[in-house]
Amino acid sequence: MFAVLKTGGKQYKVQAGDVLRVEKLDAVAGEKIQFNEILVVGATIGAPVVAGAAVQAEVIDQIKGEKTISFHKRRRKHSSQRTRGHRQHLTLVRITEVLEAGADASGVKAAVGTAAARVAAHEAPGAAKPAEAAAEKPKRARKAAEAKE
Repeated sequence: MFAVLKTGGKQYKVQAGDVLRVEKLDAVAGEKIQFNEILVVGATIGAPVVAGAAVQAEVIDQIKGEKTISFHKRRRKHSSQRTRGHRQHLTLVRITEVLEAGADASGVKAAVGTAAARVAAHEAPGAAKPAEAAAEKPKRARKAAEAKE
């Protein structure tokens, strides 16, 4: 059975045993994750997602993609050029199971991108508030206040 899942702003058609390179996820190698945004499972088409469906996968590794070169040349009188390279961070996953129903009770960690993980960490109850950090005076102002005393 196949499924179409959405992660990292892209859609992938998968079935059990497939190996995918997806945008970086907040998971370590060997960990089991679950994709919950399933658009199609077999003959069931979601509106926009199929309720209760999921795709479970195992993280193989965190890798970098191939280098893409960005070359800019300013012609005529400027005679300057710039070459920049970029390697996208990716997560290599192996699809283990496609679930049509019962995804809520599986107990497997949801696949979350790194940006979402950073936002969740900042909103955690133990995280420091930005106002508290800003209330503390800079080192230079503290030294000036001590010198006056």
